[in-house]
Amino acid sequence: MQSFFMVAAGATLWGFWSLFLRPAGLTGQQSALLALLTVALPTPFLLNKQALKDRRAILALVIMGVADAINVALFFAAVNIGPVSVAVLTHYLAPLLVALTAPWVAREPRSPRALIGAPLTSLGLALLLWKPGASFSGWTALLGAGSAIFFAITVFTAKEAARAWSPLGVTSVHSAVSVVTLLLLFGRGALPPLTPSALWIVAGGVLCALTGNILFNTGLRRIPAATTGALTYMEPLTATLIGWLCFHEELGPLGLLGGGLVLGLGVWVATEPRSSRSPLPSISGTS
Repeated sequence: MQSFFMVAAGATLWGFWSLFLRPAGLTGQQSALLALLTVALPTPFLLNKQALKDRRAILALVIMGVADAINVALFFAAVNIGPVSVAVLTHYLAPLLVALTAPWVAREPRSPRALIGAPLTSLGLALLLWKPGASFSGWTALLGAGSAIFFAITVFTAKEAARAWSPLGVTSVHSAVSVVTLLLLFGRGALPPLTPSALWIVAGGVLCALTGNILFNTGLRRIPAATTGALTYMEPLTATLIGWLCFHEELGPLGLLGGGLVLGLGVWVATEPRSSRSPLPSISGTS
């Protein structure tokens, strides 16, 4: 159960980002680069010969770093061109993708609760984020859904990288790859100005990114990917509550209902007994 709490706590810390991003006033690419750079700083001290010998783990870290950079780039692009609610909702199709593909990608037993809970959680998230009369942007939804694909990739690759790397190693080394990827994608546009506001992003990088990712990657090593996907919904739930409490954003009865649905389904999926999961069929098709 401790691993479940670690994953949930890590995802919850991700939801605190608005407390650091709004005061800083930087662009999405600048904030992403500065946060990832903060997380990547321990990388030189984490490289060791034993971990570097595992080529599959190295490949997983590289893929994870590239995927995370693209995930961030697409998500911030979605936020910049359209309604935040549409961007966040489509971005969080990722847990549904993880639940549906985990049996084939990670060769994990099927989780009946995750398969039932993922679409219901998406419904709860829609109630939480949807505002009556708000506009809908097709491009925003497309970019948000694209980010969900790469977010799902980071979940699977993090589990593979954890075979040889510590949670801190997975967190920092993949972030170094993400920094390089962002610079290649955005060039000078990703470089943040050297102003005091940048310190807000550094603080957020330590709390939300570094601490959150270490907790997340530590718990991720011991629980199935499908369950992990369900617990990541703690991020938008937390972000919405912070918007309501700190920034006076509207949260009506439907929002409260959606938040309760997200939290309840997350607990329900996370507490599923291992014995109730359906085993995968063998390659020959016989059990």
